[in-house]
Amino acid sequence: MTQITKTCHPLAYLILLTLLISNKLSAQQIVPLWNNAIIPNYQTSQAKETIDARDIIFIQNVQTPTLESFLPSKKNANGMAVLILPGGGYSGVAYDWEGTDYAKWFNSQGVAAFVLKYRMPQAQSVKTSYIAPIQDAQRAMRYIRFNADTFNIDKNKVGVIGSSAGGHLASTLGTHQESYYPNQDAIDSENAQPNFMMLIYPVISMKKQITHNGSRNKLLGKGPANELIDKFSNETRVSAMTPPTFIIHSGNDKTVPVENSIRMYQALVQHNVATTMHIYPKGGHGYSLGLSNKAAPNWTLLAKQWLNTL
Repeated sequence: MTQITKTCHPLAYLILLTLLISNKLSAQQIVPLWNNAIIPNYQTSQAKETIDARDIIFIQNVQTPTLESFLPSKKNANGMAVLILPGGGYSGVAYDWEGTDYAKWFNSQGVAAFVLKYRMPQAQSVKTSYIAPIQDAQRAMRYIRFNADTFNIDKNKVGVIGSSAGGHLASTLGTHQESYYPNQDAIDSENAQPNFMMLIYPVISMKKQITHNGSRNKLLGKGPANELIDKFSNETRVSAMTPPTFIIHSGNDKTVPVENSIRMYQALVQHNVATTMHIYPKGGHGYSLGLSNKAAPNWTLLAKQWLNTL
């Protein structure tokens, strides 16, 4: 451990202290997702990124996808990592509520965490709506693995967690084997498939009477072709290649019907994928870590136990 004594020159002391603090803070940084690579499926527009006025950080009109890293101390790190995909109905990103708050909890478990600010499908700067979010998610997973040594993680222990529409994106990442953009650089030589999935009150299906209509309309547009509905109804995309999965939902969820999680669970079991699901009678929808809603489950206790089984 580095020690600083005040017997050194005041200016030298200040410089050294600043360097040490900067080194500590570098464990948490935000980087452009595509860096010097060409952002696929992008077109120039006059749209500007905004933060909606509410009691959480809700980012809309994302123009520059970014990845924010949260790293535990090396002594606490267990080599695992997780990509966090916040929800927001594919109209924005609940960045702290279902993003950075999750990251801090994962750090307390020794898990490195990365919060993705991804493009919205209906953004003016997006050419083809439904592939923009998954393009960013695949790039983020590859970026994490490419920098595994820097982040002090095992590239074979990188999972994904998503809530609500972020759960749909997470399940897309875990069930779609194809790449949604051409390779840009060395980063894209990495595998985009997660080693585990955690789906929190997720949208899974795009089928009517099951889906969340707002998410479906934003992702696929109104009146999408049946082929597109089937392609992004992720319960139909499960295979033996789908990673172990943890699912949380509430039976009284009026926003995203619990049928989404039930169908996903059934598909996972059918394909012999190790799956844990907890359905609670109450809680509603959008409760994040479950701390501010007395009826919501404190699912992190169960998540901790499940992560230990991996």
